[in-house]
Amino acid sequence: MTTTSLPRNDYPRPQFERGSWVSLNGTWEFAFDDNRVGRKHKWHHGQTALSEQIQVPFTFESKLSGIGEPGFHDTVWYRRSFSVPAEWADRRVHLHFGAVDYLSSVWVNGELVATHEGGHTPFFADITDALQPGDNVLVVKAEDFSLDLSLPRGKQFWKPKSHGIFYTRTTGIWQSVWMEAVDETHLAKVRMTPNIDKGELELHAYTRGLGKDDHVALKVEVSFKGTLVTEDVYTLKAEEEIRTVLLQHYNGFRRCHLWSPENPQLYDIKFTLTKNGQTVDEVTSYFGMRKISVENGRLMLNNRFYYMRLVLDQGYFPDGNLTPPSDEAIKKDVELTKEMGFNGARKHQKLEDPRYHYWCDKLGLLVWSEAANAYQYSFEYVRRFTKEWQESIDRDYNHPCIVAWVPLNESWGVWDIKENEYQQQHALAMYHLTRSLDKSRLVVSNDGWEHMRTDLLTIHDYEASQPVLEDRYHTAESSIESIKGHNRRCFAGDMQYEGQPILVSEFGGISFKKSEWEGWGYSGAENDDDFVRKLKAVVDPMLTSPVVQGYCYTQLTDVEQEINGLLTYDRTPKVPLEQIRAIMAGPLAPKKV
Repeated sequence: MTTTSLPRNDYPRPQFERGSWVSLNGTWEFAFDDNRVGRKHKWHHGQTALSEQIQVPFTFESKLSGIGEPGFHDTVWYRRSFSVPAEWADRRVHLHFGAVDYLSSVWVNGELVATHEGGHTPFFADITDALQPGDNVLVVKAEDFSLDLSLPRGKQFWKPKSHGIFYTRTTGIWQSVWMEAVDETHLAKVRMTPNIDKGELELHAYTRGLGKDDHVALKVEVSFKGTLVTEDVYTLKAEEEIRTVLLQHYNGFRRCHLWSPENPQLYDIKFTLTKNGQTVDEVTSYFGMRKISVENGRLMLNNRFYYMRLVLDQGYFPDGNLTPPSDEAIKKDVELTKEMGFNGARKHQKLEDPRYHYWCDKLGLLVWSEAANAYQYSFEYVRRFTKEWQESIDRDYNHPCIVAWVPLNESWGVWDIKENEYQQQHALAMYHLTRSLDKSRLVVSNDGWEHMRTDLLTIHDYEASQPVLEDRYHTAESSIESIKGHNRRCFAGDMQYEGQPILVSEFGGISFKKSEWEGWGYSGAENDDDFVRKLKAVVDPMLTSPVVQGYCYTQLTDVEQEINGLLTYDRTPKVPLEQIRAIMAGPLAPKKV
């Protein structure tokens, strides 16, 4: 239930879908509040019209917002009216925000219904009791802290103009806003963990609104390409979690349809919740039977050695900045990535839109999900970051495409990790915290160097010489020594190499100007032939190395002042895709691991 003319009108939560929903994207009233007078003047009451208009979910810094003002404005307000569909009478109404950067407060008809801290994770409010007949007024205040370097911010720059590896800031609403109708008793969330070795799907389902004497049952139906595979019904008592193992009678993984980038087979799953014999909630979802693991030092997908060919993807767009302009644009990025011979992407310093993960699930692309890091360590940073990271894992747990969690990158925010025990323990804690929330995926503690405990040894190396790269990655020992010239070590504290798979998770970065954009890269190319030659010179050593089990090339697209993409910022290939594919998907030498 939505309007096709609205921006970003695609279903915002594809892993947990209900039929009764309404998009609130589109035109909102908007105002900067640089002097912080909005609360004093009671803008939150909703009676004051705001001076400008903005297209949600695009932030005022972006062109698609209709404003395009990149300056510092750390407090902004939004206002709009809305009505609730008549058929939602006697149901609870939930108001959802995909992401608001950074601190948000939400009022409906002057009543505070939600506050949330964290610029990249979703939140919702049950607004039923604040509603009135007819038109209602929704007001949002968003506060960002542009100069606070302990804020989890990713690539958002704290200076007026983008520079180096940092880009335009994101302030306020930058993912979809929407409403849905639910019964008093409804499913809150589900967690699905595949086990291909046993042919099982471990299912955890959580409900809200159970009464003491309610008789509640959950029917679960699993199908594959329209054919029912299995169905079960589970009873539930008040405040009890549904825990079960589904597909356990499916005769082991040999009969399961496995998910992989080459064959992204998905099962559909439907949840029907009944209370006292009446259906009160229906949710549809999907899952993939796949396994990511390390066995005897070898990186495995579905119990077979798997070489990862990843591309670094910043997830920025020329007109929308961090917000993709359309679902079609998201899908196109996944398609282009696969067409160039990659089987995965490392989403860099950004918790990506759920629709991106949806298309990776559907089309088949591995994802390393990486947090937006802060740039300065403090105890307040630890509190902020830990909360947001847990919410990130919770949001995206069910996506089969995600095979690795990356809480930290290049010691951002933990610059003294070599000797600072606080920072070492923070990185170690993030590894173990992630593992405590998800046993089914790999964790990279500090991508690039100075790892604490980690499942993969990842190295960043922008050397452009083919002979040097071949020499560096000839053995595990030479690979570990490779970054010492940059005054770095692969491990921090007393951590040592324990035989983890070695991946070069940033390299290349060849700058090549093919548009009006001016910028920089880690090395340069003069023309198409030179670009292809230099690309092959850095990729071939990764493929022929006896010990490297995967790479991540920098990067998918040009971004603002960076022109080291394989595509321009507007997604035009710099050379024919088949030439890039011939290099990226080249043959592998045998691996001595």
